[in-house]
Amino acid sequence: MTSEKTPTTSHAFQVDLHGLVDLLSQHLYASPRVYVRELLQNAVDAITARRASDPTCPGTVGITADGTSITLTDSGIGLTEPEVHRLLATIGRSSKRNDLESARRDFLGQFGIGLLACFVVADTIRVVSRSASGAGAEPVEWVARADGSYTVRQLTPAEYESATGTPAPGTTVRLDARHGCEQWFVPDTVSGLATEFGALLPYAIAVNGDPITGRPAPWEVEHSGPVSRRSALVTAGQEALGFTPLDCVELDLPLVGIRGVAYVVPGQVSPAQRGGHRVYLKRMLLTDTAEGLLPDWAFFVRCVLDTDSLRPTASREALYEDETLSAVREALGERIRQWLAQLAVDSPERLRRLIGVHHLGVKALALHDEEVLRTMLPWLPFETTDGELSLDEVARRTSTLHFTRTVDEFRQVSAVATAQGMTVVNGGYTYDADLVARLPEIRPGITVSELDSNAVAVRLDTVDPAQELAMAAFLSVARGQLDPLDCDVAVREFHPSSIPALHLDDRAARHERRRADAEVQADELWSGILSSLHETRPRSQLVLNHLNPLARRVMELTDPELAGVATEALYGQALLQARRPLRPVDQALVNRAFAGLLERAAPGSPPNTPDSTGKPSTSEEGDR
Repeated sequence: MTSEKTPTTSHAFQVDLHGLVDLLSQHLYASPRVYVRELLQNAVDAITARRASDPTCPGTVGITADGTSITLTDSGIGLTEPEVHRLLATIGRSSKRNDLESARRDFLGQFGIGLLACFVVADTIRVVSRSASGAGAEPVEWVARADGSYTVRQLTPAEYESATGTPAPGTTVRLDARHGCEQWFVPDTVSGLATEFGALLPYAIAVNGDPITGRPAPWEVEHSGPVSRRSALVTAGQEALGFTPLDCVELDLPLVGIRGVAYVVPGQVSPAQRGGHRVYLKRMLLTDTAEGLLPDWAFFVRCVLDTDSLRPTASREALYEDETLSAVREALGERIRQWLAQLAVDSPERLRRLIGVHHLGVKALALHDEEVLRTMLPWLPFETTDGELSLDEVARRTSTLHFTRTVDEFRQVSAVATAQGMTVVNGGYTYDADLVARLPEIRPGITVSELDSNAVAVRLDTVDPAQELAMAAFLSVARGQLDPLDCDVAVREFHPSSIPALHLDDRAARHERRRADAEVQADELWSGILSSLHETRPRSQLVLNHLNPLARRVMELTDPELAGVATEALYGQALLQARRPLRPVDQALVNRAFAGLLERAAPGSPPNTPDSTGKPSTSEEGDR
C-alpha cells in the first residue's frame, strides 16, 4: 500500500492596506504632534544623503503653515519615480537599507513609515520631488490617501517649479488639515513643534520665514573656564528641563556615540521614579521622557544628550532595549561614579550639598559598589543615638557598632542605649542596615552587632528578689490587665531613671500579631492556613523602671482597680515614648486609662453627662 503526500500550496498574506495605514498612523504614535517631527526627519535625511555626494549643496528646510495647510520644502536629494514606488509606497522599506547602508549612522529614520504619521492630521499627503541624480531625473508627484491608495505622475519642469517655487532639486510635502485637526496647523503651534523637535539640527530651518535653528546644544555652550562652563551648563539645563539643577555631570562618551549632560534634580525624588531623560537622535529630539538610560540607583539624575548609537522604537518615541542600550547604561553609570569620587576630592562642599538632598541615591550606589562605599563612607549620613553621624565617625568612636533593623526597634532602645554609653545606628531606613552590615569589609577591625529589644532586655539590671517579692500583688494585677494585649510585665533597673517604663516588642511579636489580625479578617480557608502557621505566641514586654520614683509609687499601690488603671497609663506612655503607631485596641486603652485617672482625680460626675459613646451616663440609665 502506497501513500501519497498531499501537495503543499504556497499562499501570500492578504494585507488590508487601509487597515494597516490606520494602524500605523492612528495607533503607533502617542500624539498627532509627531507629524512635524517626521516631516523634519525626512527632510534632514534627504539633505544628508545629498551632501554625501555633494558636500557644497545647500542645507535648507522651509515650512509654511496658515492654519489649514502646511508645506515643507527641503533642498535634499529628491526622488525619482522608481524610488517613489520603492521608498514611499512600500511600507517598512528604508532608503538606508540598500545603497545608503554604509552611511546609516548619518540618518534619522526611514522614509515611508515616518511619513504615515501625517495621516493622523490629514487625509492626503502630496509629495512633489525632483532628484539631484542628474540628467533624466524628471520631477514626480506622489499623492497618497488614508484609504491606502496612491497615484504617481511625472511633472513638467514648469509644473514642478510652480508647485515648489524653485527649479532646484529637492522635495516638497503638502498636507491639508483634516476636519477637526486644524489646531495642529496653526502657525504658532507648528513653529513651537518644529522648534522643540529640530532646534539643534545642523541645517537652516525656518517656519514662515523665521529661523528656528542655530542655537547651541547644552554641551556646546561657550565658556572661559571650568566655573563659567559649569554655570553655563546649569543654565542650559534649566532651559531644557524646566528646573534649576543642583549640579551637573558632562557625559562625553565618544566610544558609544554620546554627548550630553546629566543634571542632578534639586529636590528629593522617589527611587520608584524613572525616566524624564531628554534624548536627541542625531540632534533631532526623540523624547523627553526616556526610560532605562541610567542604572536604577541614579534616579536622582536627569539627562539631556544626543546619540547616534541607540536605536529608537518604531514610533521613535522611546529607546529600544538591546545590548547597545545596556552598554550605554553601564558607561553612563560609570561616568557618574567617577564624578562622585572626584567631587569627594576636589569639591567636598558640592558633594555635601548633593548628599544632603540625595543621600538615598548615593547609598544605593554604595551598596553595590565597594569603591564608592569606601569613598563615600565619611559623607553618608546615618541616624544614631548620638545624632546624625557618618559610619566613618561611628567607626572611630567604637570597635563594636550596634544597629537595629527597624525604626521601631531603634526608638524602643535609643534612650536606654544612650544612657549605657552605646552608639546605636538606626538601620530601619532604606539601604542603611545593609550598608552597616558591609562595614567590616572595608574596616576590618570593626564588629557589627544587631541590637533588638531582646538584647536590650538582657542588658537591664534585675531588681533585688526581696523587693520584687514585695511587688508580687501589683505585678499579678498588672499582668492580668495587659494579658489581653499579649504583653508581659517585668521590673528592672535601668538608666535614664527619668523613664518610668519601657515597651519592648521584637519583630517576632509584631509578626505574630499581624498574622493573628489577618487570621481574624480572613475567610474560612485562609483563616485555617494562617492558623496552621501559628506555633508559639511571642509577646511584647512592659518593663517598669524601679529607679524611677513615679514607677515605684505605682508599684506600691494596693488598690487593684487603681493599680490596673495606672498600669494601662504606663503602657500607653511607653508606646507614645517609642513613637509607635497605636492600634485601635491600644488607642482605646490609652483613652480608658486617661479617663480613669481623671475620674480618680475628680470623682462624682454631674448627672445627664454623656459618656464617650454619646449615651447618657450610667446613673441616668439606672434611674430609667
